[in-house]
Amino acid sequence: MFDFFSARRPSTIARSSMIATSHPLASSAGLEMLSVGGKAVDAALAAVAVQCVVDPLMTGIGGDCFVLYAPKGKPPKALNGSGRAPGAATIDALRATGLGDTIPATSPHAITVPGAISAWCKLHDDHGTLPLERIFARAIAYAEAGFAITPRVAQDWARNVDYLKNDEHAAAFFLPAGRAPSAGDTFRQPLLAARLREIATGGAAAFYGGETARRMVGHLRALGGLHTEDDFGQAADQAHWVEPISASYRGYDVIECPPNGQGLAALMILRILEGFDLGPDLPEADRIHLHAEATKLAYHHRDRLIGDPATSEGLADELLSDAVIDALRSRIDPRRASPPVLWNEPAHKDTVYLCVVDEDGNAISFINSIFNGFGSTRLDPATGVLFHCRGRSFSLEEGHPNAIAPYRRPMHTIIPGMVAKDGVPIMPFGVMGGDYQAAGHAAFLSALIDRGLDPQAAMDEARSFAYGGELQIEPGIPAAVRGELERRGHVLRIADEPIGGSQAIRIDPATGTLFGASDSRKDGMAIGF
Repeated sequence: MFDFFSARRPSTIARSSMIATSHPLASSAGLEMLSVGGKAVDAALAAVAVQCVVDPLMTGIGGDCFVLYAPKGKPPKALNGSGRAPGAATIDALRATGLGDTIPATSPHAITVPGAISAWCKLHDDHGTLPLERIFARAIAYAEAGFAITPRVAQDWARNVDYLKNDEHAAAFFLPAGRAPSAGDTFRQPLLAARLREIATGGAAAFYGGETARRMVGHLRALGGLHTEDDFGQAADQAHWVEPISASYRGYDVIECPPNGQGLAALMILRILEGFDLGPDLPEADRIHLHAEATKLAYHHRDRLIGDPATSEGLADELLSDAVIDALRSRIDPRRASPPVLWNEPAHKDTVYLCVVDEDGNAISFINSIFNGFGSTRLDPATGVLFHCRGRSFSLEEGHPNAIAPYRRPMHTIIPGMVAKDGVPIMPFGVMGGDYQAAGHAAFLSALIDRGLDPQAAMDEARSFAYGGELQIEPGIPAAVRGELERRGHVLRIADEPIGGSQAIRIDPATGTLFGASDSRKDGMAIGF
């Protein structure tokens, strides 16, 4: 029985169709597609286009995208919509520009050729049912006429004021009157509306070729980038379908995109945790401790081994094998934190995630990102495209699987997820929050499967994350639990902003009823009919 005095909300329940996003205007745009006969892909594309307009610090057409799509009655397939480095990008070429051991977020060398539009168009060509002009109509209208800033977007925008000042064009556009917009203020993106119109009529070629590509490349080269029009032209069809990877967790199949994403780390955490009793009677300190230790082990391997698909072949089979998982699990001391892991990867921050189930039973798990809040901050004033900075996760270490090289894709943190039972997909889900995503997948699924929580309750629980040699915890974790974690050797840091965000739609296999959830840490909602 749900506690209606808890100041929380229950999961959303519907019979036919549902969408869950982190922004109400995105959810309503997707629901509109479903209500006029569109399918899951149409709703997802409408929603993400709106989010590119109304949450510009978290996502955009200058970013990357990954998708898990499960057509009714068929196994899920994965779409890799991550961008590639320019053809001239080598470690020597970047070091010749004066770079040290890392690629700064605002460097033009952090900007790989964006992959999102290639992915959107590939997804639409293969599975869309409504025309893109119809799908993008809401997004274009909000970009031209304006939209009201929501509270979480306003808070995040204000946190990024100093960062935006790295680029004169981004600062002039995103800081009107020299400040971040407040909740309730109206904001417009007319150049983004023009780009969406071009894509709707001309497809991916309208973004990766012609005058728009020439202007983007010209701007990037003026910043010192190595990009060429040929790099962009080749990228129009760079998004491609691949086989997902999966692992079993207590009788459920958890499905993720393969490397270059970090979904493998999520599966490693779950497989390690499967060797422990995480049921409802386990003390909270024990649960947090075990999750932290499994996370550190999985992320250590992520940072040293995951990179471009060509450098990660066979990696999932090896790291998910019984021998490897048993060895890693044996290193966990249930009463003591392991020494801090040495981290040398940049923080992976901002993204949007959404999921849809339509009346035919098609399910989609969809994530789109520009990496940092406002990406690289590099805004092309001629096209209005704000570029991501995903290339900053490349390594400049010779021989590293994630070392930058021509046309290589970097390791990505953005990971859509899906759960199946007895071969049937029953839940698209995802967790935003950059590095936290793999750990978040494991924590969310454990709450559902090990303790029987419903999707919304599982999302609303206070979070923790072992990262960077410390254990970040949200304020909702009780003082007594904090004390016990410190006694075990964890270095605690109270999070000064919410850890991640999430969405999920669970399909009851017996009745077909949909149970949706959208994280209260964001502005969004799950809604259906």
